[in-house]
Amino acid sequence: MAEPNSPVLSYEGPGALLLDGAAGAAFSDAVQARIWQLAEQIKHTAGVLETVPGMNNLMTVFDPVVLDGSVLERAVRQAWQAADGSALEGRIWDVPVFYGGENGPDLVDFAARKSMSVEEIIARHAAPLYSVAAVGAMPGFVYLSGLDPTLAMPRLSSPRNGVPVGSVIVGGAQAGIMPVTAPSGWHILGRTDLSLFDPHRARPAFFKPGDRIRFVAKAVS
Repeated sequence: MAEPNSPVLSYEGPGALLLDGAAGAAFSDAVQARIWQLAEQIKHTAGVLETVPGMNNLMTVFDPVVLDGSVLERAVRQAWQAADGSALEGRIWDVPVFYGGENGPDLVDFAARKSMSVEEIIARHAAPLYSVAAVGAMPGFVYLSGLDPTLAMPRLSSPRNGVPVGSVIVGGAQAGIMPVTAPSGWHILGRTDLSLFDPHRARPAFFKPGDRIRFVAKAVS
């Protein structure tokens, strides 16, 4: 096993420790797998209240009265070095997508800016097997790695106030799905009827880190 890069640790207040596993480098699925392992191990430490995996980073929320920050730092660094980066065994899900038209108001402009046909954009967007790298930002929102690099697009300069629930979106080098109607500057290519978040379900967030997603085109407008 190759030695991992040393993570960067910083405090976000007296009871939160942030680990940056990529140290400013581009997103890495291998680093993300190590983040998942670290989150699972550290959350069982006495005094840790919550572990929140992000994209190549991990926020550990702890009670500073119970757990000294320096002790947590050592535990985090040791666990990081010991992690072997094995991927989580998640499920593979097919997500139906209605592309274009009212469901994907940005699709035509997106294709024009990429000098591609709408059909090529859809084919490239639906081709990868995406990985749910992290769940967060809003309840049930999935940050997906695996987007075709040719589809990377800067976010809108003026975010929309309300991107509809179920919108299938692209922002920067990432893909995502809106679990609720909320503001966003990501580009809307389509929509799915799949419910990503339901507080009444045993597991409110439909997807979990390590799951894989395939987008399946159902219709194009």
